[in-house]
Amino acid sequence: MEGGGNASSMKTDKLPPSPLQLESNLSINKLHRPIWQLILVAAIAAGVQFGWALQLSLLTPYVQLLGIPHAWASLVWLCGPMSGMIVQPVVGYYSDRCTSRFGRRRPFIFGGAVFVAVAVFLIGYAADIGVASGDKAEKTPKLRAISVFVIGFWILDVANNMLQGPCRALLADLSGSDSARIRTGNSMYSFFMAVGNILGYAAGSYQNLYKMFPFTKTKACDIYCANLKTCFFISIALLLTITILSLTVVKEDVYEDDNNNDNETKTKNLVFFSEMVGAFKLLSRPMWILLLVTCLNWIAWFPFLLFDTDWMGREVYGGDPDKGSLFGVGVRVGAMGLLLNSVVSGLTSLGIEQLARVCGGVKRLWGAVNMLLAVCLAMTVLVTKMAENSRHFETVNGVMGPDPVKPSGAVKGGALTVFALLGIPLSITFSIPCALASIFSNDSGVGQGLSLGVLNLAIVIPQMFVSLLAGPWDQLFGGGNLPAFVVGAISAAISGILAFTMLPSPPPDVVLAKVSGAGMH
Repeated sequence: MEGGGNASSMKTDKLPPSPLQLESNLSINKLHRPIWQLILVAAIAAGVQFGWALQLSLLTPYVQLLGIPHAWASLVWLCGPMSGMIVQPVVGYYSDRCTSRFGRRRPFIFGGAVFVAVAVFLIGYAADIGVASGDKAEKTPKLRAISVFVIGFWILDVANNMLQGPCRALLADLSGSDSARIRTGNSMYSFFMAVGNILGYAAGSYQNLYKMFPFTKTKACDIYCANLKTCFFISIALLLTITILSLTVVKEDVYEDDNNNDNETKTKNLVFFSEMVGAFKLLSRPMWILLLVTCLNWIAWFPFLLFDTDWMGREVYGGDPDKGSLFGVGVRVGAMGLLLNSVVSGLTSLGIEQLARVCGGVKRLWGAVNMLLAVCLAMTVLVTKMAENSRHFETVNGVMGPDPVKPSGAVKGGALTVFALLGIPLSITFSIPCALASIFSNDSGVGQGLSLGVLNLAIVIPQMFVSLLAGPWDQLFGGGNLPAFVVGAISAAISGILAFTMLPSPPPDVVLAKVSGAGMH
């Protein structure tokens, strides 16, 4: 894959180039780009994940404050997988073939960042827009605010899918065909995701952040909502600054499509869908197993990622979002737990290569952390039972208060320990599957962008499954979060077993195993 061949010799009359032909149509220097360029591109993840951290820690409680019942709150998160099923494969396909003078990936990354900014503005101001258009500030549900929120949330998920796929594909492009460099790029991406999480969760757990922008507190928007707005303002500034800096400094080579003609332009939509089908036909057995393990892995992750702070507010602290203040206290402690989770995740991401050597390869490392994920999700049941057994109410002058007493230090410590330990498998989940997809795509004939888009299907389909069923499933067993967590624990265990027994190891792992003295299967 050194240099670029004669593109015209591969030209067809009607069809666009195959994924393998794409590289020969590019005048790309396959030598390694400097590591600082990989770091700068990976840093975009910090801006993206800052916003995601705010969503995961604050938005589920926020939508309930707008009036969406807990049993249906998970349906709001259905926006993400539905857009991801379409947007990321489409963006991946066209970013493989983009002929912009700015490069293949950079136009999509910049466009995604701009749409993220628009979306979080709509989400933050949903309550204000709703009251201005007729909602009653003191009543729920606020139907107009919910509508604005959902529109903003749809735009946000489309934008994130438009941004992250090309960003990871650009890391693979800059790494050439070096598998170790691809893994390093994805490890750095995982590290900066952790940095963004740390900043986002720290901002989300601070109660008086809104004082930076006092105008955010309005009649329609209380302190909780004002803090959310302020966090989003910071998120927009961080993402746009990093993105513009990265895309200005790191240059891409221009893809010149010599196969483009009028007939192709007229039929490009049909071509996309035929190539999507073709991409699945070209997938090797290792890629199919990777998709299966990834799918089960995310069935395990999504219940906790969607309801972790809600679990802290409801099950651990015993609060009620409709009355009392203890639920909000639990949510903020949950945000602190996510902060610990991100610190552990960031430290783990810096040592993924070393951990892979110790474990005897990336597949064994992934299998091991999936088993750890299963144990941690099962531990949520134990922590919840401890909290329930020790829960009691204080009475003042014979009148019972609206909230129970805060949980003991042991219960709070147990919950925070679960959050912290989950940072280890989370770091691996954000790194190894994407690296393996890029490595496997080198031999499958599927372009980097499209390959990562196909992998994204193994993430969004589980998210749809969880979003549709988690709320009704939890309601069937009493309305809490534990039933979905238990299903996640079982799925994580199965995912770990399959990673150990069925997932092939990429060739570089043979080298890692020899270096560490471990045997390979």
